Amino acid sequence: MPASDAARIAANLASVHERVAEACRRAGRDPATVTVVGVTKYVDAATARLVHAAGCRDLAESRPQALWAKAEALADLEPPPRWHLVGHLQRNKIRRTLATGAVIHTLDSLRLLEAIDAESAALGRPSEVLVEVNLAGDPGRTGASEAEAAALVAAAAGCRSVRLRGLMGMASVPDGDPAAARREFARLRELRDAFAASLPGGDGLRELSMGMSGDYEAAILEGATMIRIGSALFAGLGG
Repeated sequence: MPASDAARIAANLASVHERVAEACRRAGRDPATVTVVGVTKYVDAATARLVHAAGCRDLAESRPQALWAKAEALADLEPPPRWHLVGHLQRNKIRRTLATGAVIHTLDSLRLLEAIDAESAALGRPSEVLVEVNLAGDPGRTGASEAEAAALVAAAAGCRSVRLRGLMGMASVPDGDPAAARREFARLRELRDAFAASLPGGDGLRELSMGMSGDYEAAILEGATMIRIGSALFAGLGG
């Protein structure tokens, strides 16, 4: 792997952190409240290793099989990455995915919740999940409807081996109008706040996973605590 690639990724990550800090300044927030999750789905394990070396300790994949492979290839890293699954999870892939310790951002059905809870109990450790909300309201896209998300939050509160941490959402047009994206992110925050108020003691649901390379500043202005950054980390690679 060329040394120039390592330098480029480090510079790109530094630029993302600078923009995060500026967005937080505008929102009156502490930049430490925003976690940059490096989405490595378009790069190989060697390149993902450079992202970790640059200081990004949270890494994500969208396909379970790719997550398994990368987690195995990078098992020697110190400190170990915290893995995230940001794509759809099928029930027949739950066991190997949970074995990586990954945070699941895409809980979208009661059947999936029940299966994760059962497998987590079998593993002897709880799993962290976020409910994915279909902000577009498009049945052709992944994620739960607002009504389904409310039911999932209520059901997860009763699970012994699932730790519900928050909500995840994607703008209808990720690289589209920032104002439109911001309205959708605001809606996700409003849902999170309403759901949190319904939980015993108001605990949990601290995380809002929203915003990608094209719209993460708008997401931060609306309260994002996790931003999923892929292409912005790898711009200029190989050049």
